[in-house]
Amino acid sequence: MKKYTKLYTLLALSFLLLTACSASKSKQTSTSSGGKTSLSSGEKKELKAITEKYRRFVEGQIEKLLTDTEAFAKLLNEGNIAEAKKRYPLIRMTYERSEPIAESFGELDVKIDYRLVDYVDEKGSENGWTGFHRIERFLWKDNTTKGTEKYASQLVNDIKELKAKVQTVKVTPDLMTTGAVDLLNEVATSKITGEEEVFSHTDLYDFRANIEGAEKIFELFKPVLQKKNAKLVSNLTQHFKTVNGLLDKYMTDDKNYLPYTKLSKANTKELSEAVTKLGEPLSQMGVVLE
Repeated sequence: MKKYTKLYTLLALSFLLLTACSASKSKQTSTSSGGKTSLSSGEKKELKAITEKYRRFVEGQIEKLLTDTEAFAKLLNEGNIAEAKKRYPLIRMTYERSEPIAESFGELDVKIDYRLVDYVDEKGSENGWTGFHRIERFLWKDNTTKGTEKYASQLVNDIKELKAKVQTVKVTPDLMTTGAVDLLNEVATSKITGEEEVFSHTDLYDFRANIEGAEKIFELFKPVLQKKNAKLVSNLTQHFKTVNGLLDKYMTDDKNYLPYTKLSKANTKELSEAVTKLGEPLSQMGVVLE
């Protein structure tokens, strides 16, 4: 999550969640006390098990992120620019899927995932800028691996630290539901402009990973949601299908995507609207799970 986009994203998220909560409270006030179904002890245990499953999912993603980044660093040290460019967007997907937890460590998020526009100060200095996007500029703008070695080494070390810290996070249903909507808002309000991967234009990989991260959270909550609001589950299932179908159109094989610059304004508008429509019912998950 980035310095300038985060505030906008959080405001959008807060609006969605507050709107959903307000609607829920109004309905409860206008009906009898039986209008709200509280969680049973069994459901609370089920939610606890779900949060542990999510923790394991994120830990698995960060483990893969580390393994893949170590291999990426080796390619950079060898000067294999062609293969490094192929691996770059695929490696980043594990981080993008894990953002509800991974980006909670603000200092590490700056080191790992900040773009130049987020990092540069008012004097235009980029001193201290590191991470994936620092390397991205070398590979695509400068078309070289020379100079990437120290950044790749630091990136590996930063991800090792992230891996250790992820194990300390207290995962709650609120963190998960908020994180799921946050992932979609990030796509719909900022990444849709192509601002994330300004040199490589591999934004569609990030889009897919954010959607997959949100969908994983939905799938984990699905058994509980099904019992409390089957209509919401059906609605979300359909919206995820729509968004994934749109992304499928831009795949070049079973794992790669067209450069984002190949999409027309109509294409990006269609994708943005589909993600926004998905975000609206997704924001209701937190209310239903209360």
